[in-house]
Amino acid sequence: MVLILLMIMEGEPVNVNEFQELARQALPKMYYDYYSGGAEDQYTLKENVEAFRRITFRPRILVDVSRINLSTTVLGYKISAPIMVAPSAMHKLAHPEGETATARAAAASNTIMVLSSMSSCTIEEVASSCNAIRFFQLYVYKNRDVATQLVQSAERNGYKAIVLTVDAPMLGRREADIKNKMILPPLKNIEGLVSTEVNNRVGALDASLCWRDIGWLRSITNLPILIKGILTREDAIKATEVGVAGIVVSNHGARQLDYTPSTITVLEEVVHAVGGKVPVFLDGGVRRGTDVFKALALGAQAVLIGRPVVYGLAAKGEYGVRKVIHMLKDELELTMALSGCPSVKDITRSHVRTEHEKIHSML
Repeated sequence: MVLILLMIMEGEPVNVNEFQELARQALPKMYYDYYSGGAEDQYTLKENVEAFRRITFRPRILVDVSRINLSTTVLGYKISAPIMVAPSAMHKLAHPEGETATARAAAASNTIMVLSSMSSCTIEEVASSCNAIRFFQLYVYKNRDVATQLVQSAERNGYKAIVLTVDAPMLGRREADIKNKMILPPLKNIEGLVSTEVNNRVGALDASLCWRDIGWLRSITNLPILIKGILTREDAIKATEVGVAGIVVSNHGARQLDYTPSTITVLEEVVHAVGGKVPVFLDGGVRRGTDVFKALALGAQAVLIGRPVVYGLAAKGEYGVRKVIHMLKDELELTMALSGCPSVKDITRSHVRTEHEKIHSML
């Protein structure tokens, strides 16, 4: 309590939402809108956050929680807590050091960073910035040679998995960016691989990408492949059938198709469809340690955070990212203690109550 009071007196943010306000103050409006905005009416953008608030706890008492263990493993790699850094574009718009600062913060927090293929620092620059476990997020362009070179570069530079984004055959309509006449700088990772004109149009995404292309991707890398952008039981089953190593339940931070469901509301559907064959992760709307707990209770092995990382980076650079991760870990630890869960494996479905269950109990 004394620490919280000191932080307030010194103007230090005490939660992730306060970092968002600091980022808004620090960034040019065009860049803040780019990071914070969603598609069209932004219904899903709001729902990603609000849906977590409709889930309540069923805490268990008189459990020994004198020692809390947050650690878990992802694809065999041990991390300090089930909180990873999601891929997000163009970190240099938030801070001059860009993704290298984010990578150092992830390494210091002993967690995994997923580098976006739309990063403003190259695969090589991020790899050399610190020693940590990193995954690489991939978009597939019409020129498949670009994807091949990106994947091979990631593998050569020690990245441990490929996270294939599958919900972007074309980019969603983000109206704030249209109003602001937002133009992204050229993508460092594909400079020289495509024409300048294509680069300035965020590449030419391959709208023909389909399930059989997972086999093509597996043929060009030895790395495990995770699919990011699954929201339904049907696609979760197909993903396991084509042999992916994991699934990220994601609606692209509500930046693609508006009026898709919030990720936390479809997590259980995907988890049940997978049936334990592969790990399931979640991104979208995580702003509190309580949100992390709720996702784990509904079957996620870990969560990925995107906007909170960018807000921390914009507000306070590498320190800000470290602080955001630390805040969420502290909140998760407290939630686990107050819910009677000494370790993440003790978090079960019985620890939460969803909105559907509340309604059903009133019938």
